[in-house]
Amino acid sequence: MTDIVVGLDLGTGGVRAIAVDLQGQIIAQSTRSYPLLTPQPGWTEQNSLDWVEASLDALFDLTQQLDGYQAIALGLSGQMHGMVPVDAEGKAIRPAILWNDQRTGKAVVEIETAIPRQELIQRTGNPAITGFQLPKLLWLRTEEPQAYTRLWQILLPKDYLGYVLTGEPVTEPSDASGVGCLNLVNRQWDTDILHTLDINPALFPTVIESTAIAGRLKSEIAARVGLPVGLPVIAGGGDNAAAAIGLGISSSNLNLGSLSIGTSGVIFAPCHRPIPDPEGRVHLFCHVDGGYHLLGVTLAAGSSLRWYRDTFAPQISYTDLMDMAERSQPGARGVLFLPHLAGERSPHLDPDTRGAFVNLSLAHTQADITRAVLEGVAFSLRSALEVISAIAPLDQLLATGGGARSHIWLRILADVLQTKLIAPKAEEGAAYGAAILAMVGIGVYLDLEAALNIFAPDSNVVQPQSNPLYEAGFNRYKLLYDTLKAVR
Repeated sequence: MTDIVVGLDLGTGGVRAIAVDLQGQIIAQSTRSYPLLTPQPGWTEQNSLDWVEASLDALFDLTQQLDGYQAIALGLSGQMHGMVPVDAEGKAIRPAILWNDQRTGKAVVEIETAIPRQELIQRTGNPAITGFQLPKLLWLRTEEPQAYTRLWQILLPKDYLGYVLTGEPVTEPSDASGVGCLNLVNRQWDTDILHTLDINPALFPTVIESTAIAGRLKSEIAARVGLPVGLPVIAGGGDNAAAAIGLGISSSNLNLGSLSIGTSGVIFAPCHRPIPDPEGRVHLFCHVDGGYHLLGVTLAAGSSLRWYRDTFAPQISYTDLMDMAERSQPGARGVLFLPHLAGERSPHLDPDTRGAFVNLSLAHTQADITRAVLEGVAFSLRSALEVISAIAPLDQLLATGGGARSHIWLRILADVLQTKLIAPKAEEGAAYGAAILAMVGIGVYLDLEAALNIFAPDSNVVQPQSNPLYEAGFNRYKLLYDTLKAVR
């Protein structure tokens, strides 16, 4: 029998399970999807039992493909910031509230009234943010007090799944630092913050290292999915940190970050020490390697293009849209697009801002408008990168996600960001990073640095080209945001 490890990533759209041999080759994989619930405008939820059923089904399907292989560990990754409130019987009290939910505006004000914003940033790396878990907990206490009184543990999505698999409620620093009350210096819950907010620290799970064994697979779960009883389950990492490890991005090479263009757009920059942006315009989280990383987020990146296509061009394929955009020219002949269709994170932290097309004329074509969408996302990411670069300069970014598979969008991003982009020929995402963490967790590799030397991906490189049209467009983009904010 050949040893393999399993990586499991609990995403927003679905779960992915992969089996990886000890040389980093993917042996098998399986995916399952589950619905997104939007019970009210601005609310996003999922049923945590849907996660469990989909994950177990994916694991069972995976094990059916593993004739001649034996699993020796399982690593976890997942969507960050979500809240799964669990009662004393281990059952979820209500649907999970997700990372992009915007219901917690009053709770954010409550937190920053009790704890000065600058102090919160210095302690946790971030201000209070609507999508984080801590404001969701305050919302629960105010809006659903009967549910709050039943609360035993509050868990992040992947940690809830880990609890179901092992019976052990634990978390790790990369995901926990997106809750809103983890002290980044000691990488433990900040009890001063929690006591100030009259929250019992015992509601939060124990924080262990990302490569530590969170627990072992329960017998009834093992029987259902076809994995060994007692299989070590490694704590793992939040999706961005795990995906970064899958790409070889760690605190041992501070010049290399990543750029992901999926539903959201994310710039990931590793750093040695927890140095936050003083205004909290970009996130500062723990990395799974014991270091830290800055994160700049555009909430609607790929989803801006999807919205545009679904609303205005449902009969046109994405490939044809990209070809069309290439027929326009840099600067989209003056058309500007603000991609703030779901509010915005970096650098504005503004859940109420909205998107816009500006400067349209009868002379403009669909090619110009499509290109403006691509450029608007790039301008938004540059706004975040400028904040990040002042703290952790980057020479190059590994470009991943669906948007990075478009030649024209990759070219636009390189030129707007003025940064070399490296597009891996194979991109395996957070599940792959979770598998690497599992290998380190059970001692296959001495540490993450040793593992990353084995799994470096092949890649293509896009060098940035200077274009004054983009510089002018970016300046107009910043002015447009400020103008619309002033009249809102």
